[in-house]
Amino acid sequence: MVALLDGIRSIRDLPIENKKVFIRVDFNVPLEDGKITDDSRIREALPTIQHAIERGARVILASHLGRPKKGPDPKLSLEPCAARLAELLSIDVTLPEDCTGDAPRKVVFDLRAGQVCLLENLRFHAEEEMDDDGFAKELATLAEVYVDDAFGAVHRAHASVHGMAKLFRDRGCGFLLEKEIQALGKITGAPDRPYVAVLGGAKVSDKIAVIEALLAKVDKLVIGGAMANTFLRAKGCNMQASRVEEDKLALARTLLEKARDRKVEVLLPTDVVCAPSFNAREGALAPVGAIPEGNMALDIGPASLEAFSAAFTGAKTILWNGPMGLFEKEPFSSGSFGLARAMARATTDGGAFTVVGGGDSAACVNACGAEVAGAMSHISTGGGASLELIEGKKLPGVEVLRTAVEAARS
Repeated sequence: MVALLDGIRSIRDLPIENKKVFIRVDFNVPLEDGKITDDSRIREALPTIQHAIERGARVILASHLGRPKKGPDPKLSLEPCAARLAELLSIDVTLPEDCTGDAPRKVVFDLRAGQVCLLENLRFHAEEEMDDDGFAKELATLAEVYVDDAFGAVHRAHASVHGMAKLFRDRGCGFLLEKEIQALGKITGAPDRPYVAVLGGAKVSDKIAVIEALLAKVDKLVIGGAMANTFLRAKGCNMQASRVEEDKLALARTLLEKARDRKVEVLLPTDVVCAPSFNAREGALAPVGAIPEGNMALDIGPASLEAFSAAFTGAKTILWNGPMGLFEKEPFSSGSFGLARAMARATTDGGAFTVVGGGDSAACVNACGAEVAGAMSHISTGGGASLELIEGKKLPGVEVLRTAVEAARS
């Protein structure tokens, strides 16, 4: 755990008083008809922003939102984020029309101690994802201190999280990034055992490296969601119209053999809730070996949920990444929601250290309500970043901060 943060300064240790401080945040929030449907990523950034305000920094926030195709897209403007942040902070938040050029320069020049601006969507410029040196330098001219608090973006070598950070002598992490690294460090270093990992989501191919890494650490591996279909098919089950990665069947068998050799218990669904289409208004319960023709598995069944939940008994560490089914639709949400509640109980009643690995898993837990979400030890804000950290990869946006201590001494 210590090694993951070694050599990285926290914002609390940076000289930010009355300085122009660039804080890379992750405001990549879900939008529907121009309105934010989940503001948790904005809320998670508040401690760092408030700390900067209280110390009299002139705060320059920057984020991406979505995947704009060709330049600026009004539907992906950060204006809703600026408005929500202003509500949460109870102060004005200025949004210039761009993130580079005269507009942001003027806004930043006019900032006074404790004032905040949010630059327009970084991805309106293709140079952001290219880690372009010129774009990074232009962003860097706006500030004197660099802080990264965007865990959801640190696995990408983009200009605002990688190339830009190298240009600052005073650079470090915000409280959210610090919290994420500390929490995930507990499960990547020497986790308390028994250690149970739950993997779901759509594809085995997305999580091959994660499974490989986890097999060396966990005592039990629970597999649900559509990715379980491939493992079940590899074991001979007819999954009918369910999504199966036919080209990964041999790999699934190999992974199951590795688990057996390492004495890792693998739990797969024994029953599923199935339907002929994703748009079905109700589902039918079926054993995994007797799914009706033309139907697809869209959730785990009650017997599977009971077995998966029982795996948490006595566990000291639990990781969950990937829902158990199509939890966004009510007929197929019971498995994911039930597992989230069981995991919450394992935290409150069993004292387990529980980590929800961002992305759809975080959305699922949050959809269960504040009581369930609040019970988890840690809910990550970055799905891709958390997976890569669990895999053992070095994250570009984290590693670039690591030389800060040495640079400050030179």
